[in-house]
Amino acid sequence: MIEILYAIILGIVEGITEWLPISSTGHLILAGEFFTFSYGTDFINTFNVVIQLGAILAVVVMFFHKLNPISPKKTEREKKQTWRLWFKVIVAVIPSAILGLFLDDWLELHFFNPVTVATMLVIYGVLMIILERRNRVPQIENFKQLTYKKALFIGLFQCLALIPGTSRSAATIIGAVWLGSSRFVATEFSFFLAIPTMLGASALKLLKTGFAFSGMEWLVLGVGTFVSFIVSVFAIKFLMDYIRKHDFQVFGYYRIVLGIIILVFFFATGQLFV
Repeated sequence: MIEILYAIILGIVEGITEWLPISSTGHLILAGEFFTFSYGTDFINTFNVVIQLGAILAVVVMFFHKLNPISPKKTEREKKQTWRLWFKVIVAVIPSAILGLFLDDWLELHFFNPVTVATMLVIYGVLMIILERRNRVPQIENFKQLTYKKALFIGLFQCLALIPGTSRSAATIIGAVWLGSSRFVATEFSFFLAIPTMLGASALKLLKTGFAFSGMEWLVLGVGTFVSFIVSVFAIKFLMDYIRKHDFQVFGYYRIVLGIIILVFFFATGQLFV
């Protein structure tokens, strides 16, 4: 039962941090120091990726009508606009899909450590604060104004999230805002990019394991994924309501503080350069 409890706790952490630009990886690494499964490193790494499926499902459910190009409630024009949105998502996903496929193992071997995670948390926290203080007037207020070229560039920004601690949502939101998107468009597009990106990452991780899990391990994965879905629904609603009245600076400051906490914690426990 303790494994189920850990799955619930980590599912909560994933559901909250996946959508906020504060790095789910950083939080899961820190949480994993206190809530560690007894199944080994390979299972833990797989769990941290696969529970993202619950977060993806939350996006699909909450934005189903907006993302459904064959909805009978949409006019022909609206259906075409939805297809165009999906094509832009596909264009944006291509860069990270290519790099992730070839560099996944190498990146995990060389960059999946406390120093990298903490450094990326601080760097992108600072960038987020600087970007918000520039007070740029957005040029892209809706997805019709988002060109395929800019969608591709946002996808290139998403590649930065292959480095742990960067945060996929932070990389795409920062990139989209820097390219002229409003916070609302940048955030929603980040959500939509997550669907194929995280599906691919989860599928790749499962294929590498050969689906070789015990019944209990599958149960733990299922519980974590389900909790991640439920919590993600509330996290997404919170973020969409929050950005209507506020900017992202608070998340920047939070990232900086978390990065420092991770460095101090792992230094104090003698694990910083292990």
